[in-house]
Amino acid sequence: MIRVGISGYGNLGRGAESALTLCPDMELAAVFTRRDPASLKIATPGVPVVHEDKIAEWAGKIDIMILCGGSATDLPDQGPRYAKYFNTIDSFDTHARVPEYYAAMDEAHRAAGHLGIISVGWDPGLFSLNRMMAGAVLPDGEDYTFWGRGISQGHSDAIRRIPGVLDARQYTIPVEAAMDAVRRGENPQLSTRDKHTRECWVVAEEGADLAEIERQIVTMPNYFDQYDTTVHFITKEELARDHSGMPHAGFVIRSGKTAAGEACTIEYALHMASNPQFTSSAIVAYARAAAKMAARGETGARTVLDVAPALLSPKSGEELRRTIL
Repeated sequence: MIRVGISGYGNLGRGAESALTLCPDMELAAVFTRRDPASLKIATPGVPVVHEDKIAEWAGKIDIMILCGGSATDLPDQGPRYAKYFNTIDSFDTHARVPEYYAAMDEAHRAAGHLGIISVGWDPGLFSLNRMMAGAVLPDGEDYTFWGRGISQGHSDAIRRIPGVLDARQYTIPVEAAMDAVRRGENPQLSTRDKHTRECWVVAEEGADLAEIERQIVTMPNYFDQYDTTVHFITKEELARDHSGMPHAGFVIRSGKTAAGEACTIEYALHMASNPQFTSSAIVAYARAAAKMAARGETGARTVLDVAPALLSPKSGEELRRTIL
C-alpha cells in the first residue's frame, strides 16, 4: 500500500481524501493542518489529524505527501520546506512562475534524495499533456486554450488574500467569438485579453475600502492584470446562495495542417461539476506515479510531461495492454 499524507484540509484536501477511497493500492496515513487538530473532523475513521508543526516527525512514515496549499503564498514556502522530509505532489498553478517554482523544488528534492511532481491538475496538468501531444502530432499549427465558464480556485484564493476581503469567487469566462474562430480553422492571433474575461464576486469586511480592493484585484500580476475584469461586491448570504458550487470547464484546441497541407483540428474538452474534486482526483493518480518513481530511486522535480502514463494506473502493464491499448 502507498501511504499518503495530506497537507491542508480545504476543498482540495477533502477532495484528495475522497479520491483515495477509490484507490485499492493507496491509503491515507495522516492529515496535517495549521488549525487546531482537535477542531478538524475528517471523513476517514481512525486517521490521525496532526498540526503541521509536527510534520517532520512523520518523515519515513509517508510515501507521498499531497500539498494542498494555495499557489500564491503557501506552496512557494511549503514545497521546498516539505521536500526535506517527503516525496511530494502539488497543484501549483501560477503558469508564469512554473519555471521558478520547478527550479526551487528540483534543488530541494535532489538535496534530500526525494522526488516531487509539481503543477498537477487539469491546467496546468492534463491540458499541458494535451498541448504537448497535439503539437508533436501537428507541428504546423497553433495551440488555443480556453478555460471556463467556471470558478478558478487559485484566482479565488488570490482574491481572499487581499486585506479587507472575507470571501470571494472568481469566474473565468471564455470569449465565444474567439472560440468559434478557432474551431473554424481561422488560426486567429489572440491576445490574453481576447480569449477570456474574469468576473469576481467579493464579500468585503465592514468598512473596507472597496475601491482599493477592486484596484488590487484588477492590477494583480499573473492573475488579473491582462484581462478585462469585473468586480462585484455582495453579501456573504448572496455568495452562499448563488456561488456555493465549484464548477469549471476547459478546451484545448490545436488547429493545423499535415505535411501534405491537409487541415486538421484536435480538440479536448473537460466539464466538471466540481473543480476541486476533479483536480484532486488527478493529483491522486499522479501521487501513485510519484510513489512508484521514488521507489525506483528517482529524485528531483518532475511535471506531468515527464511521467509515463502507465504509472498513473493501479493496473499492471499486461492488463493495460489487454484492456486499453
